[in-house]
Amino acid sequence: MHIGIIGTGIVGVTTAGWLQRDGHRVTFIDPKEAGEACSFGNAGSLSPSAVLPVAMPGMWKKVPKWLLDPDGPLVIRTHYLPTVLPWLMQFLRYANEKEVTRIATAMRGLLLPVFDAYLPLLQRAGATSLMRRDGCLYVYSSRQSAQRWSWGANLRRSLGVEMEELDSEALWEMEPDLRGLFGFGQFAPENGSTPDPSGLVKAIYRQAMEDGASHLRASVTGFRRKGGRIDAIETDGGPDLDVDGVVVAAGAWSGALARMLGTRVPLESQRGYHVTVRNPGVSLGRNVMAVEQNIMVNPMSMGLRLAGTVELAGLKAPPNYRRAESLLSVGKTMFPKLNGADYSAWMGHRPCMPDSMPVIGAAPGVENAWLGFGHGHVGMCGGATTGREIANLVAGRAPLVDLAPFRPDRFRFGRAA
Repeated sequence: MHIGIIGTGIVGVTTAGWLQRDGHRVTFIDPKEAGEACSFGNAGSLSPSAVLPVAMPGMWKKVPKWLLDPDGPLVIRTHYLPTVLPWLMQFLRYANEKEVTRIATAMRGLLLPVFDAYLPLLQRAGATSLMRRDGCLYVYSSRQSAQRWSWGANLRRSLGVEMEELDSEALWEMEPDLRGLFGFGQFAPENGSTPDPSGLVKAIYRQAMEDGASHLRASVTGFRRKGGRIDAIETDGGPDLDVDGVVVAAGAWSGALARMLGTRVPLESQRGYHVTVRNPGVSLGRNVMAVEQNIMVNPMSMGLRLAGTVELAGLKAPPNYRRAESLLSVGKTMFPKLNGADYSAWMGHRPCMPDSMPVIGAAPGVENAWLGFGHGHVGMCGGATTGREIANLVAGRAPLVDLAPFRPDRFRFGRAA
C-alpha cells in the first residue's frame, strides 16, 4: 500500500522504516526537514525504566509554589492560563498512586522493547553507533534525600526495572565528576542513550528515502474521504496526495490533524528547554538524571546537554531563553568545573497527554488511518516501538505490545461530532 506519514520526527521515520520492511510505499508529509523539533533537542534518553508519568502523587501540593517561581520546574505563561487550565486539572487527576501504577505498568510494556525496535532500523541504516547501551544514573545529594522519591523507585522495581544502589564512593568511582553535590546514586543498567538524537532520526530517514520513500514538504490542510476511508491527503503544496492509508505522527501539531479525522484528544505542548555546552570541561560516561534538580545530563557528540523543565504557553508563544539559562546556572552548581562559556540554547514542543501516555492506534471511525503521537518526555524511548506497532496494525497483525491503554478514544472527549 501507499501510506502517507505526517511528520518526520522519531515516530514518523521509525514508522516508515517498519512499514517498508512489510513492502509498503511511504510518502512523508512535513514542511520541516527530518530530525528537527523535539527530535533535535531532546535529552537523548533510551530508557526502558522511564515509566513514571509527569503527574506523581502529591504533586498538586507543589504546583502553587512552582507557579510563583519564574525559574521553577513548571511555568505557565499568564496569557495561556485560561486556555490550559482544563488540561492542567485533568493532568492532576492522574496524580494518585492507583493511576500512576496503572500508567507505569502500561508504559513499561511500551518502553521495554526500545532496543529491539531500534536495532533493525539502525542496522539497515549503518548507524548502530548512535545507540548506546551503557546504563543510566539517577543521582541524589544523599541517601536520605533519595527517600523522598522512594515510592517511584520501588514502583519501577516492582515492574522489573533493575536499580543498583551506589554509595558515594561507588558513585564517584563510576563518574568522578559527580563528586561534590551528589552522594548517592541508583544505576539502571538496562538503560541507554543516543549521542545525537537528530542524527539518529536523520539516519533512519535517509535510509527510508534510499529505500524508496518520498518527502512532500507541505502542511496538511485536510483529508479527502471516500466512504469510511481516506483516499487522499490535502496539502498547501499542490495536488491532493492519493494514498491507501495515513499515519498522523506530527508531535505537538497532531491534535488538529486528529480532529480532521474525527477524533478529539487533549494534546498539549509541554515546552522544554536545553543548553548544550560545547567544551564543558566535564566528563561523563553515560546519561545522568539529577532527580532533585529535575535535569537530565547527557554527554553527546556536540557537547554536554542539560535538558529539563516544563513551560505551558502553547505552540505560538516565543521562547523564553531565561529558562535555558537557568539550566546552565543549575549545571554549574552540579558540576563546579563546568565551563559554560560556549553553549547553545534551544526550546521545543513536547507533545503531552494529561495521563503522560501517548496515543497509539487506529483513528476511530476511519478504516485506514492510524495515530501515533503524544509521547511527552519519552519520545526517543517509545518512538521505535510505536512505529513497529503501527506497522503491525496496518498489516492486520496482532500487536506485540498491549495497546489498549494508549487507544485514541480513552478520554471523555470521545469522538468529535
